[in-house]
Amino acid sequence: MEWQMRAIRGATTVAENTIEAMREAVIELLDELEQRNKIQPQDMISVTFSVTRDLDAIFPAAIARARSGWDNVPMLDVQQMHVEGSLQRCIRFLIHAYLPTSTPIHHIYLRHASNLRPDWSLPQSLQTSQPAIESKV
Repeated sequence: MEWQMRAIRGATTVAENTIEAMREAVIELLDELEQRNKIQPQDMISVTFSVTRDLDAIFPAAIARARSGWDNVPMLDVQQMHVEGSLQRCIRFLIHAYLPTSTPIHHIYLRHASNLRPDWSLPQSLQTSQPAIESKV
């Protein structure tokens, strides 16, 4: 089986700038990532989280590090560039991982972030019961 470095994108939004709201959203996002992509932390090279300037209650990487196996994954938190009129209270990730070349990549866009990439997103009612749309990266 041939493996190569692959990139996986994802994003979600939170209703408010609180530790609880951010923790819930990041856990939901990473659960979907792991489930849909069958990815393990040991396959990850690095994870970059970005948040919009209106989120500063907690670092998303701090939430991720509490997950089993994620404490050894190099992670970085950055602030997303502000563009007037852009989506607010948004948390994004970019993950680089070694995965089999035959494995389809499922980019995860949840909640209001599904509007960022409608071609990669599922309707809210299908997000927990249907497979994500595949894309060739």
